[in-house]
Amino acid sequence: MSFKLPLSVLVVVHTADLEVLLLERATRPGFWQSVTGSLDYGDEVIETAAAREVREETGIDVAHGRLLRWKVAYSFEIYKQWSHRFGPGVIYNTEHVLSLALPGLAPVALAPREHTAFAWLPWREAAARCFSWSNRDAILMLGEEGAVIT
Repeated sequence: MSFKLPLSVLVVVHTADLEVLLLERATRPGFWQSVTGSLDYGDEVIETAAAREVREETGIDVAHGRLLRWKVAYSFEIYKQWSHRFGPGVIYNTEHVLSLALPGLAPVALAPREHTAFAWLPWREAAARCFSWSNRDAILMLGEEGAVIT
């Protein structure tokens, strides 16, 4: 069995007007989030993983916007129900935060095994709808500090 790496990306996809794209998880109805995913291999670049995840989960090509890696990463304990996906003794995951600024609303093609619905929401409403504290905080930072976070 191949284990997941404890490294992931969180990509806040948004418009110039700070409309934020949220996705509803297929396995957890009512749980909304931004694009997320693990790095596929040890030397995969964070930005490459982010672009891949955005394309896989939404059908959006990051070339249509500006992908920006923030100087923000969260470390959190892996939920017990998902710990079997990681190697023995792996307890924590590090999540790197990025944003994808698009000029306007983009069509979304969901990955049906991962997500069942999407919504473009004003940033405050999007933050309030997120089930993940790290996702909520990233959206709040985006709205409070503007679209350029370094």
